[in-house]
Amino acid sequence: MSAATPSALLDQFRQAGQGQVFAFWERLSPAEQTELAAEAREVDLAEVARLTRTLLGSSGAGGPDLADLEPAPFVPRPESGGDAGAWARARAAGEAALRAGQVAAFTVAGGQGTRLGYDGPKGTFGVTPVRGKPLFQVFAEKILAAGQRHGRPLHWFVMTSHANHAATEAFFAERRWFGLDRARVHFFRQGRMPAVDFAGRILLETPGRLALSPDGHGGSLRALARSGALDLMAAEGVDTLSYFQVDNPLVRCVDPAFIGWHRLRGSEMSSKMVPKAYPGEKVGHFCRQRGRDVVIEYSDLPAERQQEVDASGRLRFLAGNVAIHLLDREFIRRMAGAGASPETALPFHRADKKIPTVDAAGAPVRPERPNGVKFELFVFDALPFARQPVVIEASRADEFSPVKNATGVDSPETCRQDQLRQYARWLRAAGVTVPADATGLPAFPFEVSPRFGDDEASFAASWSARGPQSPLAAGDCLD
Repeated sequence: MSAATPSALLDQFRQAGQGQVFAFWERLSPAEQTELAAEAREVDLAEVARLTRTLLGSSGAGGPDLADLEPAPFVPRPESGGDAGAWARARAAGEAALRAGQVAAFTVAGGQGTRLGYDGPKGTFGVTPVRGKPLFQVFAEKILAAGQRHGRPLHWFVMTSHANHAATEAFFAERRWFGLDRARVHFFRQGRMPAVDFAGRILLETPGRLALSPDGHGGSLRALARSGALDLMAAEGVDTLSYFQVDNPLVRCVDPAFIGWHRLRGSEMSSKMVPKAYPGEKVGHFCRQRGRDVVIEYSDLPAERQQEVDASGRLRFLAGNVAIHLLDREFIRRMAGAGASPETALPFHRADKKIPTVDAAGAPVRPERPNGVKFELFVFDALPFARQPVVIEASRADEFSPVKNATGVDSPETCRQDQLRQYARWLRAAGVTVPADATGLPAFPFEVSPRFGDDEASFAASWSARGPQSPLAAGDCLD
């Protein structure tokens, strides 16, 4: 990021062949000039030049390397044939790390609720079955409960975007940080990248603004380093970061068993998988390629490969990526290092898009077909660089029900039903009869706060301590 004066900044862009960024400079107001200069200082011109060479040329037009792909190994859950004793040892190791204050939570929360028909940061969208608690509150209560159970409050890092940063901070302040210590809740913005045309020329959104967009969830690693979050973690003795995205209220924000597997295996990056529900499910695939773990997106793995089955009839490429990871602090620092070479840094991906821009006269242009490229980083691309990576199996029913679409699959309604099914399973495991349909959906809505229980074991302990009570009724909430 340059600290150059406006005059020197203009010279830098002109020398880099990007002088069009300041084509309308003289007609901008002083305030507009200040804003454009600030945006231009965000741009790494050398990086844009490198991406133009590598991703916009003929060599960048091909897809990912799919040679030598095999299914990645994963640790099965006990109910799937995994070693129950090993899982118990992992849980104990994770609990010890939590008691020692070595783990923090990290939410990638830069998105808006546009696809849900909601005007605001996605994390402020209400999702629970009775009270309609927002996603941020669900996560906050899980993090608060984990700190109370292990006797050590956790730090929580929240990555916002330029579009929703102020609204997110205001929302937390209005809700008094959901009972968390505000000094342990840390917000920082995701980085941005300029969009370019197919010749690599940076596009303007308006005469006084660059066409900037978030740099992808992989940009979270750079943002953690640039914001000072990694230095804060080091000062606080935190060496493991629990990464999850904002749209999945079933996520185990702080999972002792997962943490234990990560630490006992000496892993720098660990991931959870869920078995794919069907061959064409739109999740990435954990694969092994020439000795390294990689994730291949559903759109990149040929359909015939996705349909392959093993001798037992189970899908070969079974392990679906659900964006739940653990990362070591110093691994993040290494991946985010300013001096990292292209061979040891996250690769950028190109996405051809219809990008609103301006013409030579400064008039707005709304293209009908892709007119340029956005550059994005994916966090799972860090996996091949990690030492001793671990993939463990997670239960879809207990850990994955994202809110992505207004209706249909992965919608608020399907998520609400999955939460109710989870509560009903916990009650049945505690010996309570729960009327439900054939899918396990209970006959009436109720709600369980993560402070009461965020898995079967913690729920059972709270239910037992609750003592004799009247039966649950519609609209009841267990806090």
